[in-house]
Amino acid sequence: QVQLVESGGGSVQTGGSLRLSCAASGLSYNYYWLAWFRQTPGKERDGVAGMHIPNGGTVYADSVKGRFTISRDNRKNTLYLQMGGLKPEDTAMYYCATAVNPRLVLGATSYTYWGQGTRVTVSS
Repeated sequence: QVQLVESGGGSVQTGGSLRLSCAASGLSYNYYWLAWFRQTPGKERDGVAGMHIPNGGTVYADSVKGRFTISRDNRKNTLYLQMGGLKPEDTAMYYCATAVNPRLVLGATSYTYWGQGTRVTVSS
């Protein structure tokens, strides 16, 4: 049974930092992609950053390039999202997800399994 469990969300002020974690279990060998998405009420789920697990290749949304870093610890089966220079517009529920071969790395519809999310609030 696939499980993705996010943690690390919280409330910070503008310019602050947070590190999100996503503990993965039960994934079969061919789920090559892990990614972070975020969603605010009434809006679609947007891709933030994705990683190709076998080769470590990464993809970032333009809105977070230079501020966020996606990484993983294979020994712990954990994906991370280091977020810095946070802005109020980064406020959202953040989810991790996994896919075999997404048509779009940052396209939510390409992903099969999702975590329950962790909330990030950035105040001005």
